[in-house]
Order: sequence, then structure tokens, then C-alpha cells
Amino acid sequence: MEIAVKNQEVVAAVILLAVAAWMFIPHSAETLKQENNAPVRVVVAIEEGQPISENPDVLTVRAATIRPQIYVKQIRVRGRTQAFRHVQVRMEQAGRIVSDPIARGARVKQGDLLCEIAVDNRDSDLLQARSRREQATFEYDAALDLQGRGLQSEVVVAQLKAALASSSAAVSRAELALKNIRLLAPFDGIVETRNVEIGDLLNIGDVCASVLDDKPMLLVGLVPEQDVSSVSVGARVSAKLLDSNMIAGIVTYLARAADAVSRSYRIEVEVDGKYTDIRAGTTVELMVDAMEISAHLIPSSALTLDDEGAIGVKLIGAGNRILHRNIEIVGDSGNQLDPGIWVTGLSGTVNLVTLGQEIVFPGQVVEGNFDWAESPAPE
Repeated sequence: MEIAVKNQEVVAAVILLAVAAWMFIPHSAETLKQENNAPVRVVVAIEEGQPISENPDVLTVRAATIRPQIYVKQIRVRGRTQAFRHVQVRMEQAGRIVSDPIARGARVKQGDLLCEIAVDNRDSDLLQARSRREQATFEYDAALDLQGRGLQSEVVVAQLKAALASSSAAVSRAELALKNIRLLAPFDGIVETRNVEIGDLLNIGDVCASVLDDKPMLLVGLVPEQDVSSVSVGARVSAKLLDSNMIAGIVTYLARAADAVSRSYRIEVEVDGKYTDIRAGTTVELMVDAMEISAHLIPSSALTLDDEGAIGVKLIGAGNRILHRNIEIVGDSGNQLDPGIWVTGLSGTVNLVTLGQEIVFPGQVVEGNFDWAESPAPE
């Protein structure tokens, strides 16, 4: 046991002596001298698309001149498709269906027949009302003639005039009742539902069919209250359906009062007439054009983080000095030929480091031929 303890003490002493010798011998000074004599690697900035240097002592970053552009900020809204109008056509007269009602899914024009009920006694009622009007007209004319000769009182003439007006009203009611046995389409559209069959007995107010007007189709959604001030009637809208088809339209309505539950504002978009195969009730994602702002379109690979984790980019400023600028992403480019992201926070034309931004730091001076670059905006 004592021998093992002595061996451990010997080992510890040897290690201590070795560390002390390494600290005090001139080996460390020689090493520092060699490190100071090591070659310094140069950082060179080149334009996008130019070949890099084959010299291993040269570090290369790529840069591009980016100019500000007008960017239309868009607001994303979740919504659904909705028919321009959809009404249930109801009977105004009671009766039995005598004609085969219009088929579901059929497209109708305004005035096309939807349902027809039996005439029953309506034509005889009209004939009776016209006969009474004819009699009342004859009696009233005779009373006027007698009144002109002083043989009829004004009271009798007034009574006969009222009887004539009453009979004329009865004729109008009988004509309307006979006209309303045929229920017509109120507008062009599609018959969505068919509620009756031939032989059914309907009462006043029963539904014959429902007609849906799908030209134009509407897109409806709710705009958050923080974005509603950026939207206006007439703004262009692009929308994506669940099947990934894209459609376009124009804002035709923006509510003045917020929804009581969501505190959002209803928006309605009228779809361009060339889109004819849209069904009502499907989910859609709207991109509503809002305000125009000045922004820069940059490649997403140019993004970097500062020491605090904020998103930014690195620029080549005056004197070829590297600068860091924080930015805010406001959108992405939908153009496949010119992909990128739209950002704000940059001033004027900038020379952006697009590749290699992680090997340079703010304040560092880079070398290169900057004939391709533009003079940066004053800091």
C-alpha cells in the first residue's frame, strides 16, 4: 500500500516538473516568432460570376450592386370562395306542380321557367273580375251623365267611382295570381337545388329551387385590424386555390365595422370573368396588394446574423470597408427568373456581399477591382 502511494507521488512530481520546464524554456518565444512570420491571407472582393483566384493565400468574397426598387407590399388573408348571389326561389301562389321542374345543375337565363302550378280557378276569377269592372264602368259613366243633367247626387257618383276602382283592383289581383303560377329564374345562373317534383302540392312561400349566380365569383376573407388601413377598394389581388391554381381579382368591398368576435374586417374580391371553373365554398389564400415601399431585392444566401442574433447583411462601403446593416424581410420574389427576398433597412444603392460574408467582419478592408461597383450612399 505504501509503495503505491509513493509511486503516485513520483508521477505527480514528474508532471509538475515537465509543466514548469515547458513554461520557462525559450521554446514559446521561438514558436511566437514563427507564427508572426506566417503569411497573411488577403481578402479580395469580386463581382458575381467572375472566377476566383487559385492562390491559396487569397480569400474571395463575391459582391453585387443592388439598387432600390418599388415593392408592392402584400397582405396575406385566408378566405373562401363565395357565389355573387345565391337565392331560394319561393312560390307566391299555392297549387299543384304540373310541369317537370328544372334539373339540378342546369344553367338558366333570367326569365327561364323553374316551376309551374295548375291554373285551377284563377282564369275564371280573372274573367269574373273583368266582368264586374265592365259593369262598374258602365254604371259610373251613366251616373256622370245624370249628374251633368242635375238628376244624380254627388254621393251616388262617389260611391260608383269607388266601386269602379275596387273592381279594377280585383282585376289586377286576378291577373297577378294567374301570372304567378309560373315561377321564373330571377337572374342568370345555375340551379343548385331542386326541392319539388311534378304533382307536389305547394303552399305560398315554399321553395321551388335555388339559383346560384357564379358570374362573377367572389373571394371573401377577414383582414386583421392592424393591416386594414393598408387595403383599399380597387386593390389588385392574387389568390391560390387548394389545387394550387392561381386566380386574380379586384377588391370590391371592405367593411367599415369589425367582426365582433375576431376584430377583423370583411373583404370581398370580385374574380376576373375569365376564371369560370371555380366552385363556391373552397378555401383560398389571398395576397392583397397594399402600400408601395422602397425595398431591395437580394439573394437569400446574403443573409447573416450579428453578435446579438439580428438578421442583417454585409456591405462594401466607402474605402472598401466592410459594413453590417440590419434589415427587415418584407416579402419574397415570385419571379422564378429573378428569385430572392425583398428587404428594407438599406439606403440607396449598395454593394452587397452575396457569398463569403462569414469570413469578413465589420471594419475590415477588402481588396479587388471595383470598376463594377457603384459609389455607396453616404453613411
